Amino acid sequence: MKGKNENDHIPVLLNEAIAGLNIKKNGIYIDGTFGRGGHSKEILSMLDNKGYLYAIDRDMQAMDEIDLKIKSDLRFELIKDEMSELKNIAMRKALIGKVDGLLFDLGVSSPQLDQASRGFSFQKDGPLDMRMDTSKGITAAEWLSNVSEDKLRAVLFKYGEEKFSSRIARNIVKNRNLAPLKTTFDLVNLITQALPKMHFKKHPATKTFQAIRIYINDELSQLESALIASIDLLKSGGRLCVISFHSLEDRIVKRFIKNSSLESKQYRGLPDVPKEFQPKLKIIGKAVRASIAEIGVNVRSRSAVLRIAERI
Repeated sequence: MKGKNENDHIPVLLNEAIAGLNIKKNGIYIDGTFGRGGHSKEILSMLDNKGYLYAIDRDMQAMDEIDLKIKSDLRFELIKDEMSELKNIAMRKALIGKVDGLLFDLGVSSPQLDQASRGFSFQKDGPLDMRMDTSKGITAAEWLSNVSEDKLRAVLFKYGEEKFSSRIARNIVKNRNLAPLKTTFDLVNLITQALPKMHFKKHPATKTFQAIRIYINDELSQLESALIASIDLLKSGGRLCVISFHSLEDRIVKRFIKNSSLESKQYRGLPDVPKEFQPKLKIIGKAVRASIAEIGVNVRSRSAVLRIAERI
């Protein structure tokens, strides 16, 4: 995440996430959401020559803008792929049951938000794209030009928890044929037109942009697949650290960790539980939030929640 200086890249909850990973100098680690490499850089600084870090990102721009010092590090490999492919990646790299720590820093990155051309920001005018991987899939503009009102309303309500989803969906569908939706500001205008005249704590387009972005990039399914894969990848004592930025993500992470820390339902309370039905994770501490000091430097950290678990 970026701070006050436009060129500064400040990873959220950096110290807390690194502490949560409980880094072993000779360990194997995976940064499942490389972004611009802030967390990866810190992990590498704590590894010796026997340690290794794999990083994954589906954003081609992350591959192109990688720090040369990290790129040339012999203890590091950046893989262009999706989080949902985590287990397949681990199988190719022979990492099943060998990973000491997994980190996921979810959501959209600051560079993606700050570049108008990516279409993620409702505060910058640019093409209405919103794809994490611009090499495939349809853009937000293409989807909005064809989606039914019912489907759009459902997406806004489910992924944005937008209480005005019906009004917004109706206004978008009504007006898209009069003037094509091409830019982020085109969408912002239709959203604000649909809303009642009242004070909003956040920008009125926040929830709609979040919902469309999550849907276009299949973010929640990606997360669920990665979490399930983490059980197979982590060795005993290996750590899982997940930083989320909104309640939909955090709910999934919290539920997964809690359920994985319990015996399977059919065996709860019984004296002998087969190994495959025993708890897989141990919850480490309480959810961690950004300090007042961090929020002062990086306002985008204010909604961040870090959850930590350990493989049993």
